[in-house]
This record gives sequence, C-alpha cells and structure tokens, in this order.
Amino acid sequence: MDLQTVTPKQNENSTYDYNDDYPDEACNKMNVIQFGTIVSPIIFTIVVMFSCVGNILVLCVLVKYENLRSLTNTFLLNLAISDLIFTVGLPFWAYYYVNGWTLGDHACKAVNYVFYTGYYSSIIFMTVLTIHRYVAVVHPLSVVMSRKSIHCYATSIVVWIISLSAAIPQAMFKTVVRNPIDTQSEASDVIKLCDFDGQIHWKLWSTYLQNGFFIVAFLIIAFCYTVILTRLLRPTSHTRKKTVHLIFFIVLFFFLGWGPFNVAIFLDSLISWGISPFNECEVSKSIDYLMYVSQMVAYSHCCLNPVVYVFMGIKFRNHLKKMLWTLCKNNVEPPNRNSRIIYSNGEEISMY
Repeated sequence: MDLQTVTPKQNENSTYDYNDDYPDEACNKMNVIQFGTIVSPIIFTIVVMFSCVGNILVLCVLVKYENLRSLTNTFLLNLAISDLIFTVGLPFWAYYYVNGWTLGDHACKAVNYVFYTGYYSSIIFMTVLTIHRYVAVVHPLSVVMSRKSIHCYATSIVVWIISLSAAIPQAMFKTVVRNPIDTQSEASDVIKLCDFDGQIHWKLWSTYLQNGFFIVAFLIIAFCYTVILTRLLRPTSHTRKKTVHLIFFIVLFFFLGWGPFNVAIFLDSLISWGISPFNECEVSKSIDYLMYVSQMVAYSHCCLNPVVYVFMGIKFRNHLKKMLWTLCKNNVEPPNRNSRIIYSNGEEISMY
C-alpha cells in the first residue's frame, strides 16, 4: 500500500471485499485504515514544522555566512532545497489520508511530481555529499577538488535533471480514480484516490525505481564512510571521537530511515504479482502496518538532515547563534562588560 491508500469514510461494520487479491475471503482492513488515518496526519504535521524551521535556518545561514562557491556548501544548499520541496507534499498527504483526494486531477499529478522530485533529489544530494567527503579525505589533491565552481554547478544541474526525470511517471500516469472497494456509495459521495489508474506496470516501475535509488545510494554511502573511517582511525590520525560518532550516525540514520520503507514497498509489490503468501489477507494487513510505520519514519528524514549534516557542526552552530543574536539584539538588552567571558569581539566563543 502506497501513499495512495484508501480512507475510512466507511461504516465501521462494513466489510471490504478484495476479490482481486483475496479470492477466497473478504478482507476487512478497517483497523489498518483507521490507524493510518489517525497517526499519519499527526506525524506528518510535526515533520512539516521541524523540516521547515530546520531547512530554512540552513538556507539562511548558508546564504548569509558561507561561501556558496564551495562544493560542500553548494550541496548542502541543494539538499535543504530538496528537503523543503519534499516537505511541501506532506500536508497534502496528511489531508489525503483523512478525506481522500478532493483536489482534482491536475493537483494530483502536480503534487506527486513535486513530491517525488524532492524525494529523489534529496537522496541523490546526500549521496553526492558523501562522495565529496570521501574525495576530500581520501584524495584531497584530485582534480575533482581543484575545480570547485565548475563541478559544483554541473553536478547540481545533473542531479536536478535526474530527479525531475525520475518523477515523470508520477505526473504522467497518476490520476484521480474511484476507490475500487467503495462500491456502495453514490457517484457524488464516492471516495477518490490519486493513484495509477489500472497502470499496474507503472506502479511496479515506480516501486522498483525507488528501491534501486535506495540500494545504490546506501551502497555508495556505506562504502565511502567505511573508507573514511578506516583513514581517520589510523594511528597517525588525530581524529576526535565526535567525528567518528557523526559518521556512524549518518549511515545509521539513513539505513534505519529509508531501509524499512523500501522493504515495505517491495513486499507490497509482491501482492500485485499475486505471489503467495503475500496475497493472503493477514499477511497483507501486516505489510500495510509496516508500510504506515516505516513511511512515517522515512519521511521524517527531511527534518533530520539539517541536524545530522549541519547542526552538529561547530562552525554552523556559531553562525546560527550569531544570526539569531543579530535578529534579537534589538529586542533585548545588550550584554554588559561582565559577560565578555562568553563573547570576544562581538562573537560567541564555541563552548564545544
């Protein structure tokens, strides 16, 4: 079950007849649907708030204090933009879980296209940022590091082209359709879905494309950070434990965030193939629960990126404190001489 899930505008005593997938029994998924309808909008609302605040702060700090000609800052800027684009779709999905799709066919295509563009670009920019760190540590004198402006602009353009292209099937083949399990409602009251209208091969293509992006990204990220750790943990290296911990958490959060979700959508695709026992009712319910939970965890990654990639850096924290102090200094009393232990020449000394 994808984001294009059914909604609970049914009588609680009604029984859903999934004859296509479950020929021998009626499969009642009311509890599964109610779980997604209640929990998902709450989680998505929280994610939207934290993602908007975190990524907007990242953009403000990068534009105001950092050199955007460097590869790292350019990729961080694009990653924040990708996460914000991804976040734009979450309020629509929160509404969708509760009410079905009531916004029309053009909005269905547009929201899916924008959402999946943000999804693919976010994963690719995380991967590209990892490759850049790998090159900076393992091959610091390579040509990739010496021609920064050309590579940062060219790479960013290529990433956006790939992301926009990968999201095209979402815009071309998703449309407003009638909920196939809602056979009793009048035409004016029927629940509408934003889904692939009978295009099962495009739905499977979308699933396996997401799986492919995740597998390739995870393998690259795991390899790069393994090599980086090997280099940093040499006896001659003066690496701090905090750096090692940061690298560990980057890989861990990426895998725990997107891994279960990609497993869930892959298992869901096996139902479409009619493979036993995945097309059995109870197994399908378990996959649906896994889909809901893993989806909420995976989509929370857009608000974790600013924390993992930027906020944990001392330099960024100092810039953030400076920016917030600048914004608030007109509303608070300036520090007196006795507070100069913390401040030197107008800037806060890092306490880390």
